[in-house]
Amino acid sequence: MSDARWWQGARGEWYVVAQVAFIVLILFGPRTWPGGVLLSFPDPWLASIAGVALIASGLVLMTAGGLWLGRNLTPLPHPTATSTLVETGPFHLVRHPMYSGGFLIAFGWAIWVRGPLTIGYAVLVFVFLDIKSRREEQWLRETFAGYSKYQTRVRKLIPFVY
Repeated sequence: MSDARWWQGARGEWYVVAQVAFIVLILFGPRTWPGGVLLSFPDPWLASIAGVALIASGLVLMTAGGLWLGRNLTPLPHPTATSTLVETGPFHLVRHPMYSGGFLIAFGWAIWVRGPLTIGYAVLVFVFLDIKSRREEQWLRETFAGYSKYQTRVRKLIPFVY
């Protein structure tokens, strides 16, 4: 696998390309269909606070995940040869805190901009990150003997739920 080219996707490169496309879509894609209206909330101020709270929570979770990974951090879902299994900090709450943080940010942004299409994009981001995490977990089980046991103890993306 060491001679594989990035475009062959042997370490999950295409997942990263798709993830970047989703980020661009969430931030800059159309918020509503032509002639459509933005979402209205009974209390727009409260909805804005909820959106900001989700974005802030997502940023905290994503940052904590990156900090706890330390030298294990890579943009690719395939673990590096020198990786170690991290089960503490935010990894005690969910197995993929950076992905969890990402979809919290996406949903928070969708609420903040009141975009019905943006909410749909956020749902797609969640589905995509779930699919990406499945592939990543195959690689993690192959790399770390204790990963299967870790999977039984800690939820994947939503603490105590999923």
